[in-house]
Amino acid sequence: MSSLNLDDFTDLIERPDGGVRRDAEARRERQIVPPGSLGRLDELGEWLAAAQGAVPVRPVERPRVVLFAGDHGIAELGVSARPAGSAEQLVRAVLEGGSPVSVLARRLDVPVRVVDMALDCPPDAFPEEVVRHRVRRGSGRIDVEDALTLDEAEAAFRAGVAVADEEADSGTDLVVLGDVSVGGTTAAAVLVAALCGTDASVVTGRGGLAIDDLAWMRKCAAIRDALRRARPVLGDQLQLLATVGGADLAAMTGFLLQCAVRKLPVILDGVVAAACALVAQRVAFRAPDWWLAGHDSGEPGQAKALDRMALEPLLEQGVKVGEGVGALLSLPLVRAAAALAAELPEKPESEKEPEESEQPEEKE
Repeated sequence: MSSLNLDDFTDLIERPDGGVRRDAEARRERQIVPPGSLGRLDELGEWLAAAQGAVPVRPVERPRVVLFAGDHGIAELGVSARPAGSAEQLVRAVLEGGSPVSVLARRLDVPVRVVDMALDCPPDAFPEEVVRHRVRRGSGRIDVEDALTLDEAEAAFRAGVAVADEEADSGTDLVVLGDVSVGGTTAAAVLVAALCGTDASVVTGRGGLAIDDLAWMRKCAAIRDALRRARPVLGDQLQLLATVGGADLAAMTGFLLQCAVRKLPVILDGVVAAACALVAQRVAFRAPDWWLAGHDSGEPGQAKALDRMALEPLLEQGVKVGEGVGALLSLPLVRAAAALAAELPEKPESEKEPEESEQPEEKE
């Protein structure tokens, strides 16, 4: 029996400040560019103002990419184009600066943090700051066994909470959240199918490195088998993560919830982040108000999860590589929205609409 009470998050998480958002909308009405002419940038600026509790909105000056890493036993079935247990290589590429997210992060001057939760490699393979939250070596094969014990799931969830606190305490003002995993999209699809009540085929995608039709059929069958194991524990979100999630997914769920507690905005990357967000929404219904969907990866499970949370992707570029790349691409858009909301001048007094009390009286 877990000592973790997830119901506490419902009480701890507040919505972004509605009064501040109305003030931001009123300020936007007074600016020289007509309201609505900037499209979704207006909405983004107002959302960010509410999240910050500030009008005018402050610039996003200290964003960070946070990537949770892990290997999933389900990859042994050939559901991924990458070999089982090979997430170590992906993490190494991120740390050495040769991965897509590393290149973009350098260009955008955004630091990248990798958190090893369940890589299938010796713990001394990476620096202490990467491995200190690790729960286990790899996650179980979810079609026939639990991904984690309940104690491991709780430890991973608490690690995610701790990472969120570390980021908030260090001054991070926006997080780009992604994953580095092999087999992670399969586990994510199981969570989405279970929580949305859909069939395996509806959520089975091709993954970051696209799989062929035969691998897709194996993946669909694996999701179907894991889904049978997931349905009996749907009422307990921590048990669900232990049964068919994994240490990285449990940590991401805890991270998202604690970011909402700490009023730290998050941009979600692909299907893994979306699946964890969906679990977190089940825990605390107000939590999604603190998140943005960075992009549409083309994964059907991601689309299903985002639709359930009423989150609309900012970009549609078909980016499937994972590791936070698609979400990071949307960061300049969010920064642009903040700059426009804060820096566009207001209309001269002579051009402003008179207040209702100042309307001239009509002559009889």
